[in-house]
Amino acid sequence: MCGIAGLYTKSESLRPALGGLLAGMLEQLSFRGPDSAGVAFYRDPAPLGSCKLSLHSAAEDPGWEALGAELGQVFGQASAPRVRASHAVFVVGADADAVQAWLRAEHPELTVMSAGATIEIFKAAGSPLDFVQRFAVAEIDGSHALGHTRMATESRVTTEHSHPFSTGLDLCLVHNGSLSNHNRLRRVLRRHGIEFQTDNDTEVAAGYLTWRMREGASLEQALEACMDDLDGFYTFAVGTADGFAVLRDPIACKPAVMAETDDWVAIASEYRAIAGLPGAADAFTWEPEPGRVYSWGRSLVA
Repeated sequence: MCGIAGLYTKSESLRPALGGLLAGMLEQLSFRGPDSAGVAFYRDPAPLGSCKLSLHSAAEDPGWEALGAELGQVFGQASAPRVRASHAVFVVGADADAVQAWLRAEHPELTVMSAGATIEIFKAAGSPLDFVQRFAVAEIDGSHALGHTRMATESRVTTEHSHPFSTGLDLCLVHNGSLSNHNRLRRVLRRHGIEFQTDNDTEVAAGYLTWRMREGASLEQALEACMDDLDGFYTFAVGTADGFAVLRDPIACKPAVMAETDDWVAIASEYRAIAGLPGAADAFTWEPEPGRVYSWGRSLVA
């Protein structure tokens, strides 16, 4: 069932309110996915030559300050942790792949939720209403964000199995639906160097996009290729550093609605999640067509 929410701000004035607006959308979709929730925000770019990582720990006392000091010793520069519930965000003066490899080797107890220049992912099992409060989602600003409430059908209910999934730098995906060929595709992608943390089918879809884009495809081209290589029913919303994109499978049995004003573009599984946005009553609203890629980014809007 699941609920998808996405919001891209076309107006600078909306960016401080982004978290509050997305929180309201997730609250409206909480009944569609009561098992877990997650968000991906694009904000506060890391300085050139540095990377940003969102980490999760299941421990009650993860020792984030000590980890920050250790990262600084190893890589020469690391920010103090910005802690949000069970997650922490670090900015490290090094290549993202190098930092992730070090974390996997030295701190396997931690989960890297996202890495890149601007992305921050937070997610957890449990009620979406509790998640919004515990992670103080309404306080987060940014240029655009995706959110998800999960009704678990294909894998366990854990923080790691929740959406969004990120398999490439500044790339994330949320998904409503089910893929039937994800196990075979996972084996193929592993041979191409794509790594997975869970058995969730949505992580395979994210890995597929990462692989296609590594091979030179644009995001739009990678999504178009999904219709040939991914079997099942799905609505995808994909975030990048520059914006987001939406794709429904050619049958499009999973619900989705989009709306646009001069100030924002939104995607949601139901209109009720969009109705509370400023100016929603006057927005251009439509149901995305089956098999068509929709995308918005800095180069595509005024």
